[in-house]
Amino acid sequence: MDVAHWYLKGNADAVEFCPYDLYLNVLAVSTYTLQEGSQPSRHGTISLFNVDVDTPHLHLLFSEETAAIFDIKWSPPRGHVNPLLAQADADGYLRIKMLEGCCNGVEGVNLKEMSNEKMSNSMCLYLDWNPSATSITVGLSDGSVSIVSVLESKLEIQQEWKAHDFEVWTTSFDTHQPNLVYTGSDDCKFSCWDLRDRPPNVVFQSSKVHKMGVTCIEKSPHDPNILLTGSYDEFLRVWDLRSISKPLNKTSISLGGGVWRVKHHPFIPGLVLAACMHNGFAIVAIKGDDAQVLETYNKHDSLAYGADWQKGEANHKPLVATCSFYDKHLRVWRSANDIIL
Repeated sequence: MDVAHWYLKGNADAVEFCPYDLYLNVLAVSTYTLQEGSQPSRHGTISLFNVDVDTPHLHLLFSEETAAIFDIKWSPPRGHVNPLLAQADADGYLRIKMLEGCCNGVEGVNLKEMSNEKMSNSMCLYLDWNPSATSITVGLSDGSVSIVSVLESKLEIQQEWKAHDFEVWTTSFDTHQPNLVYTGSDDCKFSCWDLRDRPPNVVFQSSKVHKMGVTCIEKSPHDPNILLTGSYDEFLRVWDLRSISKPLNKTSISLGGGVWRVKHHPFIPGLVLAACMHNGFAIVAIKGDDAQVLETYNKHDSLAYGADWQKGEANHKPLVATCSFYDKHLRVWRSANDIIL
């Protein structure tokens, strides 16, 4: 069920609902636009919207031009008083911006840049906060990974290493064991690293399961043993970390398009939102050793890239934000059906 939509001026590639209680209706959207020609250039925007489901309407609260952005993530709520938004830029910078605004969480909000750090001459492709919001892992286009500490007014690179042969499309902390970091790459490898070693030691590496590049890795917030991976090979795979040599046999599911992003629902265990590139978006239920598509959303006309659930109270018809690349659209919608797992 459509709630609202917005046409953006750039190619939309990431959407993130703010997880802080005062700002649950604030939605961040980033763009990445390549100007081709004899002197190609990349540029982007970061925008904030208020999602008013009662009207229903999207209100643009803030927007600014930036370097081209590959990824954005809000800091975990328990880490800071004010929400911080981290962005991974195509110019090799990691930037941290603070959300400022009125006490009602809507009027007058803006983003103020707090710090930035040049990671590399390569592009920053993906980022993830650790659970305490004290550090960030960044995946780079040259196959390397950086761990960056987030201090009050500056960023410091703590560790960096060559993790893969090609682009690191995804990297994430283990939310239950934050000394572990997962990485996935265009070299088809899915790896786990222990940050207590310097350089980090490979805990395990899978190189034969994914038939194409690994694009996303998401640890379940509800079950410390379950982790999901997505790949250009169109499969969403469920891994049991107690038996990491292969995915649980019956919970690999083809979604009919490259699985670019997966997001666990914040409150409903086993409910997953997937951005499937050439096949729109899907809501998937994972229960035990079974996975099935509950619903698909195909209102976008191009590459399905950005997707997120609204945080806040559990709802049987959860609110979703999605964006797609070439049609430059942001859409907010609800599940058409009651979801009871």
